[in-house]
Amino acid sequence: MAALVLPPLYAILDPEQTKGRSCETVLRELFAAGIAILQLRVKTLAASDFLALAQRARAETRSHDCKLIVNDRIDIALACEADGVHLGQDDLPLSVGRKLMGSKLVGISTHDLEQAHEAERNGADYIGFGPMFGTTTKTTGYGARGVEMLRQIRAAVKIPIVAIGGINERNVRQVWQAGADSAAIISDILGADDIAAKTKRILAARPIV
Repeated sequence: MAALVLPPLYAILDPEQTKGRSCETVLRELFAAGIAILQLRVKTLAASDFLALAQRARAETRSHDCKLIVNDRIDIALACEADGVHLGQDDLPLSVGRKLMGSKLVGISTHDLEQAHEAERNGADYIGFGPMFGTTTKTTGYGARGVEMLRQIRAAVKIPIVAIGGINERNVRQVWQAGADSAAIISDILGADDIAAKTKRILAARPIV
């Protein structure tokens, strides 16, 4: 199987971070900016509402040739035929996730070198690493990891890395330059007055390798 290649921006849709705008409106702006992967992150909706949103997102991502990843919930990911699932350290183990997801993508959140090694060893398709600069959208229990630790992780694992946590338009180049394949950005994009314009500026900041 060909190695996974992630786009430079790992977009995340969290209904709680959209400043009251509908998910459909946010998706329209993200697609207008050219995103190629989207994680659906839902913490408070009932399972039936989460599934309904996931199914709408699946239809939209398919029509825009965009991969859909569901955060935490393997059942929702399978039910909506998502491209993959992203699991945290406290979610179902990677071995179980792989068994249930089969050949679909499984990403794992990691916060240190040991967790990154373990995720790669156990067959994760990619790792999330952070929080890079701290974050206000998720309580991780970990302090900011910083770009130097990201460089260490990059040197230690071969699978793609998605950097996450406190990343914004001003500092995103730092994480790309430190070795992240992709940068996950939530509040700086979802909180922007013009989501499409913000996303395009971030994508335009990607250094040409």
